[in-house]
Amino acid sequence: MKLFADGGTLITVFFREGITPMANAKIVTFANQKGGVGKSTSVVNIAASLGVLGRRVLVVDVDPQGNTTSGFGISKKTSAGTIYDVLIGRTDAADAIQTTEFENISVLPANISLAGAEFELVMADNRESRLKNALEPVMPDYDYILIDCPPSLGILTINALVAADGLVVPMQCEYYSLEGLSQLMLSVKQIKKRYNPKLQLAGILITMYNGRLNLSTQVMDELKKYYAGKIFNTAISRNVKLSEAPSFGQPVWYYDRFSKGAALYHEVAKELMQKI
Repeated sequence: MKLFADGGTLITVFFREGITPMANAKIVTFANQKGGVGKSTSVVNIAASLGVLGRRVLVVDVDPQGNTTSGFGISKKTSAGTIYDVLIGRTDAADAIQTTEFENISVLPANISLAGAEFELVMADNRESRLKNALEPVMPDYDYILIDCPPSLGILTINALVAADGLVVPMQCEYYSLEGLSQLMLSVKQIKKRYNPKLQLAGILITMYNGRLNLSTQVMDELKKYYAGKIFNTAISRNVKLSEAPSFGQPVWYYDRFSKGAALYHEVAKELMQKI
């Protein structure tokens, strides 16, 4: 491992030759039925850091909003093949995957057409396992597959959970978020029982954190009561560079790697590698 400092910021870089690729991808789903909690931001930036750390990453966008897709500079309007085409059986995942300019990162993109999948999959065979089955042929090509979910507990999120080895829940320190977390974990329990016994809670990632607020401290105390050991050690605080990067179609590591946001997500990525 090599350490260097620039502008007062310490960055950790792993030598590529010290990293051995995994035999098969580990699938990590990022889900929370509450919107605006930083799911897409987390997927984009954790993926970028995993790529920098030498891991081969496939990002799967199953949110019709397509924010993760555009976060990597991929146009939602011009994407020839998307996850929608894969889920309805129109194309294979390998044919819809797009490589990016970012190190070790590929994307299976989404656009608004994915909204129709919620209705089309209702009567489909193996509707809960469509995504899992579609990803199996490409799993040997990657170390991690990160799935970004829509803010709901519909069929798209169910597909993402059925396919996953681990679940990461990005959430803000608010009481409504606590209520949403309880609902999500009930759904996870049912999916684990019926479809995916290997599914585990990899961690709860605190986003948009402000440690000066009493509410943040109170919510963190509640989380520690029920999810001790499942909360990421690094909380993501609000950061201007994190907000600016998506408008340039770049993860924050490439937009400004010496920003606080880049450093925080880099630490989360390393922690995720230890968890899964």
